[in-house]
Amino acid sequence: MSEADELQKVFKTFADPTRIRILRLLQAEELMVQELMEVLGMAQSRVSRHLAILRDAGLLRDRRDGTYVFYRFPTAPAGPWRDAWDLVRRNLAQDPTVQRDDAALQRVIEARAERSRSFFDAVGPEWDALRKVFDDDAVRARAISQLVDPDKTVADIGTGTGLLAIELGRLGLRVIGVDGSRRMLSAARAKLDEANLSNVELRLGDAHALPLEDGEVDAALAHRVLQYLPRPGDAVREMARAVKPNGQIIVVDFVQHSESWMRHELGIQWQGFSLDEVCGWLEAAGLRNVRAEVSEAPSRGRELPATFIASAIR
Repeated sequence: MSEADELQKVFKTFADPTRIRILRLLQAEELMVQELMEVLGMAQSRVSRHLAILRDAGLLRDRRDGTYVFYRFPTAPAGPWRDAWDLVRRNLAQDPTVQRDDAALQRVIEARAERSRSFFDAVGPEWDALRKVFDDDAVRARAISQLVDPDKTVADIGTGTGLLAIELGRLGLRVIGVDGSRRMLSAARAKLDEANLSNVELRLGDAHALPLEDGEVDAALAHRVLQYLPRPGDAVREMARAVKPNGQIIVVDFVQHSESWMRHELGIQWQGFSLDEVCGWLEAAGLRNVRAEVSEAPSRGRELPATFIASAIR
């Protein structure tokens, strides 16, 4: 394509204000068509048509999660595309449409988080019975084995009913368990009282805005948690913020899969993740020594996807 033809394509693509709005939103957040419809207040046919044009221009990446497809605008290619996009973005700063879109986008993201909170508030203590389907004691033990130094303070992100926090506490670590569901934390407190552990603290808070000071803990662990979060990459960045220099982040979850029953029965938002995706989040958080390994998950009567354990150092 000649330079003139490329410039013409740039101008034509960026000429429509709806496409500009879509690119802004997809640069801020990975969204599916239904969510874009909610933010923009537009019909599916119109949103899909603009997405097709942007995809043909090579500006979008898409990721399939079960039956859903999520779109993202990572960055404009270098050259005329990036120059034009930078110019457009600078001139959008005071546009009232931008403010409305941002407010609507926040409502969509909050709705994602509310679905998870509502699920866990509904199941409460019954989660211990539901989670047995994961049959993940071996995986959990492998994750714990990397944190056995009793001098460490460990954050258990998405602690739920406190099973993992109690296991860590019994190893002699100081543990801060964080969860966004009051009902789950109530169940965890009952278990802690029964275990008579004084080295485990529970805090109510969002995984995307952890109730932890910068560098407050030596390690942070998210076990089967990212699959429930509306913005898992942001949660990884929060974990990195909360650990001390040379502190460790460990993430355990399912590799990307097609087991849709888990979405309906276990309330997950994401059907697993690719290793490239998870390692990308760890690297984007400024972490080093990024590693990931996969193990086939044993199952009792029900097929489960493979599990990964990813770790990195701040």
